[in-house]
Amino acid sequence: MRALPFIITLFFIFTACEENVQPKPKSFLALEFPPHRYQPVDIKCPFQFEVNRITAVQTSKSGEKCWFDINYPSMNGTIYITYQEVNNNLKGLLKDAQALPLKHTIKADEIQGDAYLNPGKKTFGTFYKVTGNAASQAQFYLTDSTQHFLTGSVYFRSRPNYDSILPAADYIEKDIKHLMESVKWAE
Repeated sequence: MRALPFIITLFFIFTACEENVQPKPKSFLALEFPPHRYQPVDIKCPFQFEVNRITAVQTSKSGEKCWFDINYPSMNGTIYITYQEVNNNLKGLLKDAQALPLKHTIKADEIQGDAYLNPGKKTFGTFYKVTGNAASQAQFYLTDSTQHFLTGSVYFRSRPNYDSILPAADYIEKDIKHLMESVKWAE
């Protein structure tokens, strides 16, 4: 009888130690954002455009006229919009707008610039997509070349980790492109 507990203990030791290793399936972060639906923004500026309905538009804290923030509360992101009148300073405005994305080259893996031209609406500009752990994932500028100059930058209120914010950055990129396409200058 003394051998029975010893045999039972050995049985459990040998059968419990058998490893049955199985590969785990790859998992992906499943983020779901609402469909893109746009509405015009009611601002008292010399231009109009449309924004995604999930955003909250507010006047910028800088106090400048026609500077405002387009907030994405669920994504912790903001598009900062600035407007300036063109007064024989187009060259300088373009130089500043084109230099801004280059400030992110230290952390960026790549910066792609896509020209935007819409002669029918007198709207010309560039959209910059920044990949990598840079502070801003997208920037743009628009102008009519004679009176109006608009710039925008996207920032997330989190540590720049490109893999983590990529889904939100891609979602906002579509909204920026729509914003650029929907701009109408006041005559």
